[in-house]
Amino acid sequence: MRLDRFISESVVHPFCRNGATNHIPILMYHSVSDEAETGVSPYYRTATRPEIFREHMQLLKSSGYQAVDLKSAVTALERDAKEKLAVVTFDDGYRDFYTSAFPILKEYHFTATMFLPTAFIGNERRSFKSRECMTWSEVKELHQAGIHFGSHTVSHPKLVELDWPQIKRELTESKTEIEKQLGAATDTFAYPFAFPETNKIFVNRLSETLTETGYLCCATTRIGRSKPGDDLMQLKRLPANSCDEAKLFQAKLDGAYDWIAPVQAGVKKIKSIITPRRIDDHATNRKEAHV
Repeated sequence: MRLDRFISESVVHPFCRNGATNHIPILMYHSVSDEAETGVSPYYRTATRPEIFREHMQLLKSSGYQAVDLKSAVTALERDAKEKLAVVTFDDGYRDFYTSAFPILKEYHFTATMFLPTAFIGNERRSFKSRECMTWSEVKELHQAGIHFGSHTVSHPKLVELDWPQIKRELTESKTEIEKQLGAATDTFAYPFAFPETNKIFVNRLSETLTETGYLCCATTRIGRSKPGDDLMQLKRLPANSCDEAKLFQAKLDGAYDWIAPVQAGVKKIKSIITPRRIDDHATNRKEAHV
C-alpha cells in the first residue's frame, strides 16, 4: 500500500468525525475512461474508470452531500454556510466527460464545473495529450443541461514560465472565448500544472492579474478541502482517479487527506531552497512552457 493511502486510511481517518460541515471537498478529475495509464504512479494518474466514478458519486450522495458548481461553493465559503456541499471539477475538456461522466452525474442529479483550455475546443474535434476533447456544440449542450464552465487558459502552458503579457493573454482570451461561445459570464479558473505556492511573488501577482481580468476564484493542485477564510485564488482540491476505491475516497471526503497539504508545502519549500530560481525565471524559460 502506498504511504499516503496508508496514513490517510489507517492513521488519520479513525480520528475524523465525518469532517467539518463548513469544509468543502472540491474534487479534481480529468478523464473518465478505462485508460490503463501503465507506467504512471497511482498518485499521478488522471483517468478514472466509469464504474469507479459512479461509485464516487454514489458515496457523495449517500454521505449527504449536495454537489454544486464552484461559484456557488465560493459563495457558501464566504458566508460560512453549514450546508454539506461538494464540488465536482474536471480539467482539460476531454470528450469522455460528455460521453461517460455526464450521464453518471445526471443519475445523481449532480452538476459539475469543467475547466476548458480553449485552444483544444473547436467546432471540429481536437485532441489534447492524445485524448479527444469536446466540441463547442457539446459544450453548449452541457451548459444548457446545467454544467458550469470555467477557464483553464488557452494553450495549457506552465504559467510560471511565461512573461506577464503572455499570462494576461492566456487568462483574458480563454475567458472571452468561453463567454462568446456560451453567452454567459465565466469567472472561475483552474491553474494548469502544479501550483507554484512557494513562489510568493508570482502567486501574489497572479492573484492580482486574475482579479483584474474578472475572475472570482482559482482552483489549484494544492491538496485538501476548502474552508471559510481560505484564499479564493488558491483553492485546494482533492485529486481523484481509478485508484481511489471507496475507503480512500471516503477518507478524503472526511478530511483524512488534508494532512498532505502542509507536507506538500514543506517539501516544495525545501526544494526551492536547494534549487533557488531567479524571480524572473518564469520569463526566461517561457519557451519551454507549452506541452
